[in-house]
Amino acid sequence: MRRGTVALVVVAAVAATTTAVVVSVNSGDDDAPTEASGDDSGAAYSPSIDPAGFTTAVDNPFFPLDPGARWVFEGRVDEGLERTVVEVTGVTRVVMGVTCVVVRDTVTLDGEVIEDTWDWFAQAADGAVWYFGEETYEYENGEVTSTAGAWEAGVDGAQPGIVMPAQPQVGDSYRQEYYEGEAEDVAEVLSLTESATVPVGTYEDVLMTEDLNPLEPEVVEHKYYARGVGPILTVQVQGGSDREELVEALR
Repeated sequence: MRRGTVALVVVAAVAATTTAVVVSVNSGDDDAPTEASGDDSGAAYSPSIDPAGFTTAVDNPFFPLDPGARWVFEGRVDEGLERTVVEVTGVTRVVMGVTCVVVRDTVTLDGEVIEDTWDWFAQAADGAVWYFGEETYEYENGEVTSTAGAWEAGVDGAQPGIVMPAQPQVGDSYRQEYYEGEAEDVAEVLSLTESATVPVGTYEDVLMTEDLNPLEPEVVEHKYYARGVGPILTVQVQGGSDREELVEALR
């Protein structure tokens, strides 16, 4: 993305019987319709959500969430070995009237739990995967020390976002979440033809995104997604050099 210029196009004209919300991410088309007319402020971002247009059957090829699926990621950080276990639970949660799949992320540092999070996802009729919030707990010495970062779409001005477009194209940019001052991640599709090698294998035609958090503008990440697998690699390219790789996958 052009650094610091995330453009979002959210079209509220919805056919309630066919889709939850019509979303067009900006790919440089000056004629594309927009609520915000290029304004990226939180006040301008308010997607129209029709619960009838969403499903818990999340089968987007770059972000599949099959019940029982499990991914394990590992990365070396300054403090030690960080390991993240991501599991698609059999639990659902209703957010903004939308029934969401609950995905649990458990992060350990040298074997000790430091964060435990429940994320809520649903797929729109067009195939885009939406993110509706998270319940998160940070730990130290086995005790909860913080729940900062938790948010729920529809509560206190928070809005859902897209974590994976239906048919990603290079140049697409989109909000992944929006809770002012707490959760404001955005992403842009940089490539659909990357190659990536991680401990579980080598993948071709990999989708690569650039991920930013305006609350931490010094940090930039590239994330890699393999078709039929989902996320496989995260590389910090600015503000650090962390690398998190997929080491186990069960689908």
